[in-house]
Amino acid sequence: MIKITQWIVICLVLCVIGGIAFSQELAPPSNVTAADTPNDDGSSVTIKWDAAPEDSGISGYQILRRIAGGGLEEIGGMLPARTTTYVDSTIEKGNAYAYIVRAVSATEATVDSEETVPVQGTGEWFHTGKIPLFVAMILFSTAILWNIYDARSGKEVFVRRIPGLEAVDEAIGRATEMGRSILYILGLGSVDGASTIAGMTILGQVARRTADYETPLRVPCIDPIVLNVVREIVKTSYLDEGRPDAYNEENIFFLSGEQFAYAAGVDGMMIREKPAAIFLQGSFAAESLLMAETGNSIGAIQIAGTDSEHQLPFFIAACDYTLIGEELYAATAYLSRDPMFLGSLKGQDWGKVVIFAAIVLGVILELSGVSWITSLLQRVR
Repeated sequence: MIKITQWIVICLVLCVIGGIAFSQELAPPSNVTAADTPNDDGSSVTIKWDAAPEDSGISGYQILRRIAGGGLEEIGGMLPARTTTYVDSTIEKGNAYAYIVRAVSATEATVDSEETVPVQGTGEWFHTGKIPLFVAMILFSTAILWNIYDARSGKEVFVRRIPGLEAVDEAIGRATEMGRSILYILGLGSVDGASTIAGMTILGQVARRTADYETPLRVPCIDPIVLNVVREIVKTSYLDEGRPDAYNEENIFFLSGEQFAYAAGVDGMMIREKPAAIFLQGSFAAESLLMAETGNSIGAIQIAGTDSEHQLPFFIAACDYTLIGEELYAATAYLSRDPMFLGSLKGQDWGKVVIFAAIVLGVILELSGVSWITSLLQRVR
């Protein structure tokens, strides 16, 4: 029994001695540096150190920070053993900070690195990682400006066909021949909505044609502010065409502020008045199919347009023509034939062609094992 006890004591002593020796062999992190994080607004500092060898016994790291004239504080918690970089994003601008990297072993023994030189975060004027994006924007802007200049020189500018916009004159002409009205629906959007603004812009071009043809134009609105803006747009269009006497303010009216009450009111107008042409241009939700199906049931020619992707299938199914997504925003250039708008539209098309070509080229190179395009795009953040 005494011998067993002696062996246990000897083993414990050897373990303690081994643990002390191991802790003494624990090397502090080397080449610890702290520097201002590049390409930021000066709100972070990056700390780096060399990776520890596999047999170093280090199980993790702790980052200690000292503000000028203050004590050490731990930040970031315990970091994994293979970590070699830490970004301190909790600094305050204008203060200088020094850092110590503490290595921690499996037995919770610790050893500290030397304290770094105090460093202060500073903001950058230019993000060097976004140079490719900057170059792309310059090229894209140049393409737009060149096409605007080309359009203003008097040359005929070719713009891709958009069947829904080509049918605008057909729809207005049909209503004029039948002696029936045109119903223009702007949907549920407010005056600050992009699709509502695009719809009102198209309305201005439609109003010019209805002024020439003396065709009644009816515009029910769901928003009082949209109502006032639309009245001014239509009035201006009639005035520009020299037909201010043909403008009737009562044809542009507030219907309801509730979604389905508005839809029910519009459907009632369709059934009672049976307009020959219906425009649905703007932002729509669940009421889209209710209005489109009602318009289809009375035999009206319908031209719809929206950037609400969930409503596009309903318009495609129930309407004669549908402006999909960006076609809604291209309508102003297409209908007005203004050189500024046409040049901008064509320049954007050039940009889309370049982007599509870059995607195809990137896919081909990636499949071939060449990934420099992928690496370039990953650096643009």
